[in-house]
Amino acid sequence: MGWWPFGKSGKATLSAEERAALTTLVTNPKYELIPLKKVRETAEALPPGARVTVTASPAHGLETTLDVSEWLVARGHAVTPHLSARMVRDRAHLTDLLARIRGLGIRTVFVVGGDAETPGEFPEALALLRAMHDIGHPFDDIGVTAYPEGHVNIADDVLMRVLKEKQQYAHYMASQMAFNPEAVSSWLSRIRTAGISLPLDLGVLGVVEMTKLMTIAAKIGVADSARYLNKNRGLIGALASPGAFGPDAFLKAMAPTLADPTSRVRGLHVFTMNQVASTAAWQQRMLAELRG
Repeated sequence: MGWWPFGKSGKATLSAEERAALTTLVTNPKYELIPLKKVRETAEALPPGARVTVTASPAHGLETTLDVSEWLVARGHAVTPHLSARMVRDRAHLTDLLARIRGLGIRTVFVVGGDAETPGEFPEALALLRAMHDIGHPFDDIGVTAYPEGHVNIADDVLMRVLKEKQQYAHYMASQMAFNPEAVSSWLSRIRTAGISLPLDLGVLGVVEMTKLMTIAAKIGVADSARYLNKNRGLIGALASPGAFGPDAFLKAMAPTLADPTSRVRGLHVFTMNQVASTAAWQQRMLAELRG
């Protein structure tokens, strides 16, 4: 099954360098899971030894995130749990969380601000990163969030300043999902010029039905990008199920940026929305096409 035609931002062919860069990224993506009731059932569709990240939400608590992480580790996956700053009560709670993660042998974590309405001691991610540094932690790889299309509640200049401050504590950043390749490439150029050098795990959506996609986009504040996608239907991937979105065409449109070493894109962070089987099937299909 081939890719659909591209919109204005697309490319008819890939250069050897672009194909190589895409192949590297698609070969071993990081699959994001949400610790909902049936997450273990859906996670059975993960490839063996997959890289997996587990989100955190106020409705389920950080302990649930770590329960799912423990289950995934026991099945041979490389797991990155999310630590939501606003869900950590205080330093004692943080110390307990770090001890449990250390006990699981996990060496990587993703630090986010989080959505809890009433925060504990740490109102945002930077405060938690500083506390982790002071306490001491077992992590070789700490990720933080980046927003190519901005944040609904935070001004762009504040996002830039805080991301610069996070650099001294983090090893990489992962971007919120976006669908406009020009916007993402432009953002990458701006932050590199501004002195932000953290490698990027590019956030892309897995295989999700278009109706669900538009709902998700509105909730996370990328409705403009979703409207762009809707107008540029060529950026909808050729998938097994009609009316679904996959990141293949978006990635191909991003290929020149991804192949540019100054962009420092090191991997893919795939938002599966727990639709793991269809997303894993997409990964295999796109990889087969890239390998020709």
